[in-house]
Amino acid sequence: MTTTAATEPDAATTAPLRCLIIDDDPISVQIVRACIANTPFLEASGDCNSAIEAAEILRTQAFDVLFLDVEMPLMSGLDLLRTLPDPPQVVLITSSQSYAVQAFEFAVADYLLKPLTYPRFLQAAQKVLSNVTTQRDAEADELPPLAAGSNPDFTFVKVDNKLVRVDFADVYYVEALGDYVHLVTARGKLIVYSTMRAIEEKFPTQRFVRVHRSFIINIDYVQALEDNSLLIKDKYIPVGQTYMRSLSQRLNKL
Repeated sequence: MTTTAATEPDAATTAPLRCLIIDDDPISVQIVRACIANTPFLEASGDCNSAIEAAEILRTQAFDVLFLDVEMPLMSGLDLLRTLPDPPQVVLITSSQSYAVQAFEFAVADYLLKPLTYPRFLQAAQKVLSNVTTQRDAEADELPPLAAGSNPDFTFVKVDNKLVRVDFADVYYVEALGDYVHLVTARGKLIVYSTMRAIEEKFPTQRFVRVHRSFIINIDYVQALEDNSLLIKDKYIPVGQTYMRSLSQRLNKL
């Protein structure tokens, strides 16, 4: 597919939207991948050939957009949507108009018919970007920054459309994942829409330190430091050269 790459001025300040392609037709998957590659504010972060496989992937990974085929064996795209309590943006791609009414009952962002054309794909992608931007702006306004003098022991983060309390003492480390972060805690892993800068501003500096552009760690859980990595709960975390000095100063060394 030969197309001209789209430009989107609002997308320049954020990471591309993470997309999962779900279609049992390999040719369709490649066409959608080509469309995504020509759209700077989108990123093809995975694909699978069944709704059953997609359900397992979505259980452990976060995506901003699903490009979802309707007609698949054993479990349809609409069946998959029924299993998702808080789905991301969804663009249905199918060869039949007969599912349109059902599709919009799920408030999908758009409904594309095969054979896919890039201009129509771009129109759908721009709808998705607008929806995501609006949602993120609203979520950013929901929680005020941690005020001076407020309780320093915990914060609340938004996970799967609900606010979850996180005790700072339970957090082992934070790992960046595009526009999301993984909070790895004593109670499990949380996928949160945030930036590392926001984490640095909200988490107490007496306990947490940035050691890499993709990692913030709780110094209480550092088990060992060797060369350019440190060990926390069986996880080796890289330490960037620019962060090594500040980390060494924070550790209580003999």
